[in-house]
Amino acid sequence: YSCPQLEDIVSAGLKAIFLNDPTSPAALLRLMFHDCQVQGCDGSILVDLVNRKVPMEMASAKNFGIRKRESISIIKSMVEEVCPQQVSCADILILAAREAVVVSGGPFIKVPLGRRDSTITPSNELADAMIPSASIGVDGMLHIFASKGMSIEESVAIMGAHTLGITHCSNIVGRLYSQNGGHEPKEMEPGFAAILKLACPLESLISNFSFVLNDPTSFAFDNMYYRNAIEGHGILRIDSELALDPRTASIVKHYATYPVDFFQVFSSAFVKLSLSGVLIGNQGVIREKCNAIN
Repeated sequence: YSCPQLEDIVSAGLKAIFLNDPTSPAALLRLMFHDCQVQGCDGSILVDLVNRKVPMEMASAKNFGIRKRESISIIKSMVEEVCPQQVSCADILILAAREAVVVSGGPFIKVPLGRRDSTITPSNELADAMIPSASIGVDGMLHIFASKGMSIEESVAIMGAHTLGITHCSNIVGRLYSQNGGHEPKEMEPGFAAILKLACPLESLISNFSFVLNDPTSFAFDNMYYRNAIEGHGILRIDSELALDPRTASIVKHYATYPVDFFQVFSSAFVKLSLSGVLIGNQGVIREKCNAIN
């Protein structure tokens, strides 16, 4: 109510960003996930490092490849022109992630607003501990999302965000080579494993800069993630195990068959994630600039 034009401003500001860089939606969605996993959805991931002797959240190795933080600052400056000191960076980040889903063909999600920004930035150690590793399995995934109030169906649905974007080779070379003596993981279709090995050779010295597309429609928010998992084309361990674990296999099959149901449950899961650890009322602040504590 304090800024009725907010959603229109965010949507208009992001249009130019999306047109200029079609990888932006995936980057903004990932940015929201990483922010909400560490200390809650409070915009802390947007704060720049100011003292390299005191490593902060963005110094975490698990935040490698995080992009588009500056896009939130751009939108924030547009909002400040119309509604000064009324809207938090945390709210803008959630709305940007919502727009990223919509512009990619996903559902429109109505999200509650009123978050405030953090006044402290978490350490890189906390980020390392809280952001899931690339080797997480079904047990770990269900535990993380259950702590945010999600059902099993919602937990499987929120993983569908992996339908957008890329996966860095550094996150899968261990899965492709080390644990299996050079053989592909048993849950991965052999032909697909061979393709990944060509894209991510073990001897590569630039695996941090090499990547593979998450699926053939990596710019579209659709249910291809689940269809890939069923066919043995899951890239990360969790992507493959979801289609095999007795607790989640039937849900994966359902979402692969009924995209409308996937969209509906994903929307519910997205809202629950966006409410994780939020600061409201007299908690936190509304930052004037997203990349610095007031």
